Amino acid sequence: MKVLLSIKPEYAEKILDGQKLFEFRKAIPKATGVKTAVIYATMPVGKVIGEFDIDEFMSDTPNDLWSATSEFSGITKKFFNEYFRGRKTAYAIKIGVARRYKKPLDIKTILGREMPPQSFCYL
Repeated sequence: MKVLLSIKPEYAEKILDGQKLFEFRKAIPKATGVKTAVIYATMPVGKVIGEFDIDEFMSDTPNDLWSATSEFSGITKKFFNEYFRGRKTAYAIKIGVARRYKKPLDIKTILGREMPPQSFCYL
């Protein structure tokens, strides 16, 4: 099974370039068998630009998750702390092999509609 993730363009590029090995989320897919994440780069790109294999889903307190992921987080500690402010649990998707599509796709090609998900959706 695949999920489509909406990711800011700067972070999507870091994932595809191998600089960001963890994608942080306030919620992760609950369905079992999710093995691949398709990357929708949000505006101003507005295209599906690649995908990556999911090595694992991680969850922990924000402090412990940051300790485990910070070296390859692709974000600043300040951004991380602001994103998870007030939360007892933080989630990360450990990124495996990432693949950039030769030609970016319109979201409608993937979903059959123009509106991308705010966070993620199952494919």
